Amino acid sequence: MATTAPPTSTDTELIDALRADLAAAAYTVEGVSDLLGPLAGAALAREQVLPAQRVTAAAGTPLATLVRLFGLGDAVDAEDVAVALPTLGLQGAQSLGLVREQGPGVVATCDLRPYGEEDHAWWVASDLAEIATREPLHEDHVLGIGGASTTLASWTPRPLVVRALDIGTGCGVQALHLGAHAAHITVTDLSERALAYARFNAALNGASWDVVGGSMLDPVAGQRFELIVSNPPFVITPRSPDVPLFEYRDGGAAGDAIVADLVRSIGDHLEPGGIAQFLGNWEVLGDADWRERVRGWVDGTGLDAWIIQRDVQDPAEYAETWARDGGHHSATVEFATMYAAWLDDFASRDVSAVGFGVVTLQRPVTDREPFVHLDEVGGPVASPMGPHVLAGIRARTWLAEHTEADLLGVAWTVAPDVTEERHSRPGDPDPSVILLRQGGGLRRTVRLDTAGAALASVCDGTLTAGVAISAIAQLLEVDEATLRPDLVALLRELVADGLVT
Repeated sequence: MATTAPPTSTDTELIDALRADLAAAAYTVEGVSDLLGPLAGAALAREQVLPAQRVTAAAGTPLATLVRLFGLGDAVDAEDVAVALPTLGLQGAQSLGLVREQGPGVVATCDLRPYGEEDHAWWVASDLAEIATREPLHEDHVLGIGGASTTLASWTPRPLVVRALDIGTGCGVQALHLGAHAAHITVTDLSERALAYARFNAALNGASWDVVGGSMLDPVAGQRFELIVSNPPFVITPRSPDVPLFEYRDGGAAGDAIVADLVRSIGDHLEPGGIAQFLGNWEVLGDADWRERVRGWVDGTGLDAWIIQRDVQDPAEYAETWARDGGHHSATVEFATMYAAWLDDFASRDVSAVGFGVVTLQRPVTDREPFVHLDEVGGPVASPMGPHVLAGIRARTWLAEHTEADLLGVAWTVAPDVTEERHSRPGDPDPSVILLRQGGGLRRTVRLDTAGAALASVCDGTLTAGVAISAIAQLLEVDEATLRPDLVALLRELVADGLVT
């Protein structure tokens, strides 16, 4: 168990004083970045603190004191803390549970750092990271801002909604983002320590959340939401006494059952038209395709599904990643023991690979056959991805609710970010390769034949697709009935992924 308690006080006067001091010190993402500079900032991103310690010690400003105290885990002179937090004061910081005395100095009891996006700025408290404590994490560790949380925030669609739910909120990062477009936010977590951080972060950032304890969807039985997000404890962890069971990453189930159960059960909590967005891992068994397993989770739910695999690791890579994650270094006996436990666990189920991806589900509004699209996109994508995800769900919904005649009756337009490339061998009169490239979104590349290139070239909002296909058939001197199925399939693909609108 962690040795320090999370901040539990939400005293309005103290919180207001803390907020004022953080703002006055320019304790922002930009402020910290400017203070550290590129060298120390890059080193800190690699979990190397020495360059940042040198920069902040030399600066001696209130901002540098806050970085040393809450970001690097250094002991700081009490006088420096008092200067950095003049309104709150050292006693106020102790009353909030943010610091404690250690010898002649003061140390932080939690990580407290600025966080934000283009239009919003927040502060987020969580447990001190390994680089601050200089020791492995405790099993009840409450994670701060990490790669998974920023990935989910980037990929989440953000329609205006009345009710939103954050499952397994941790310190509340996703709920902070939800505040920009949801009127009422509910957050859940099994960890009481995590819920304490969530309450504190809500108060610090002037947010109001319904904070409830319990496992996954249990605390919201019978309730429905228009948007559900989750960074669930999806890490596939051996049921072995040799492997620490970190609450932030392990949901207590074998294999990938946590994500599978979430896919199967979340529809009961979605309003018609409601969207669920979460991250997940899934096991690939033997030589099977990952889509077979994941499609089986969706079948029978009645939900639309757009699931994108972003990465894949073999069992050894996966074991190495998560055996290191808690602060155990590869040269230790503990690391080797955990590594072996993971390999044994995967071998027991014939797991050949583990996929990581983004799951988007939607409860249809109408009584229709749900769509299920399972894609692989491993390269760079737009940031944020949320607007594209929402547009993609809307486009796929339109396609599912309309007939081929409806599709052919629209005068489609190639999206502004789409370009065409043609490649040919020297001396050849015609191109051998024609590509459509999407500049934003998933950055799709679609290979076209002559007829497909002709269709794309006339998608300028003037001709309906049906009229265009008839003209192309005449131009190429081919039977329209033979040409139409391939071009309709191509058009559906381009519409779904936003290359034509």
